[in-house]
Amino acid sequence: MTTPDIAARRALGACAALVIGALTLTACGGSANADSDDKGGKDSAKTSAANIVISAKDGSTGASINSTGVKVSDGKLTEVKMTLADSGEAVPGALSADGGSWKPKEQLERGTKYAIAATAKDGDGRTTAADSTFTTVSSANSFIGTYTPDGGSTVGVGMPVSFNFDKAIGDKKAVQSHITVTSSSGQKVVGHWFGEQRLDFRPEDYWKAGSKVTMKIDLDGVEGANGVFGVQKKTVTFTIGRSQVSTVDVNTQTMTVVRDGKTVKSVPISAGSPEFTTYNGQMVISEKFTKLRMDSRTVGLANAYDIPDVPHAMRLTQSGTFIHGNYWYNKGNPPFGSQGTSHGCVGLQDVQGGGGDTPSKWFYDSSMVGDVVIVKNSPDKTVTPDNGLNGWNLGWSEWVAGSAA
Repeated sequence: MTTPDIAARRALGACAALVIGALTLTACGGSANADSDDKGGKDSAKTSAANIVISAKDGSTGASINSTGVKVSDGKLTEVKMTLADSGEAVPGALSADGGSWKPKEQLERGTKYAIAATAKDGDGRTTAADSTFTTVSSANSFIGTYTPDGGSTVGVGMPVSFNFDKAIGDKKAVQSHITVTSSSGQKVVGHWFGEQRLDFRPEDYWKAGSKVTMKIDLDGVEGANGVFGVQKKTVTFTIGRSQVSTVDVNTQTMTVVRDGKTVKSVPISAGSPEFTTYNGQMVISEKFTKLRMDSRTVGLANAYDIPDVPHAMRLTQSGTFIHGNYWYNKGNPPFGSQGTSHGCVGLQDVQGGGGDTPSKWFYDSSMVGDVVIVKNSPDKTVTPDNGLNGWNLGWSEWVAGSAA
């Protein structure tokens, strides 16, 4: 998952930060006095035809962290200096090849005071200058969305685009309308809100294998709530890999793995015990761990278990359902293919350390984030669609009804 805010940014794949469209440039309120190079005569009274425009007005306090920059008309920029106003530290930037614009090389920090001083010349060599001191939008007055999947990744056919915003969104329509998700397959993609801070996108059916999905985020300056504005601006593309859908039948304690429409293997499993049943429904692998500590206290089961090195663990729900390896099973009476013994997870035969040729290792190596695992014939209820990336458990009409666009 990725956040595009530079303070938390890792090297908004966003997860995936981002927006499209340019902030409208307004003339700065600083100095813009012309300096004539003429030596006398009537031309000495002429000012430069070059007009410098700094996008952030002098004294403004809500400047964009993405679109702040300098432009000039009827001339060329000769020098632009941007600094941190409080320390004087230089902010690197780049001048366009035609000298018509300048912008910072990196996304600016939120809630930071900057200064820009620019000079330009017109076609007759007459100079002009402009400056502006301003503050970027603060963290308190802005929102960001952590998103998945990351740009450049390859994911399974069940992977939705999922945003989690760091503040409650009051104007859902405004926010959703500035995020577009399209697929090279031509599938219609619709957004659905889960509460005020989560927005997922998916097509009616699983993504087509091999398709390219493009997410355009244009939230910079969008008012998501009263006085709270977006700051993200980016285009993210990811790839849908081969199709793999695995179906766990609790009646038979087996899992059938279907890849690109063909059954490749039937794997014995051990689902939840009669006391701790496994959710039914379509679940999407959201994370993979070669080794993971599982502590029952984190899921409200007191001291039922604490296993420091569960091998080949893949998350299916946010509440703690995994499909994972099991090396602590009763060797004299293996449960796989015969009985449910877990606390709600789906267990596969494994060895401590995860080495060797085991069913669990095979399935882990054969799976990717975004693959679908379907559980059926469990006595438990169907998993809720917002528990993990499991919106496929909503019918299409229900899904569309949750859209604000």
